[in-house]
Amino acid sequence: MSVKVITKDNFNAEVLNCEKTVLLDFWASWCGPCRMLSPTVDQVAEERPDVMVGKVNVDEQPELAQAFGVMSIPTLVVLKGGKTVDTSVGVKPKAAVLAMLDK
Repeated sequence: MSVKVITKDNFNAEVLNCEKTVLLDFWASWCGPCRMLSPTVDQVAEERPDVMVGKVNVDEQPELAQAFGVMSIPTLVVLKGGKTVDTSVGVKPKAAVLAMLDK
């Protein structure tokens, strides 16, 4: 499944109303660690069709970043049933990202 771009306009439909587990990647184009993590997030999206993977550009969507308390990027947030169940800051290996989804 492909990664979706999440904005404040599509957040409710794509994230809160999603029946799947949701992985959100909060990132910015100028962030080196974000660029390091991005291929891992893309791989997870391809390998886990049971998970909706979305990317939130913090420069373009500051309201969403604030709503999730994002202070540093990259930040990964896992939601189930519209509720945050796990959060991680910094670059993580793929195994750690997959482990977050399986909690």
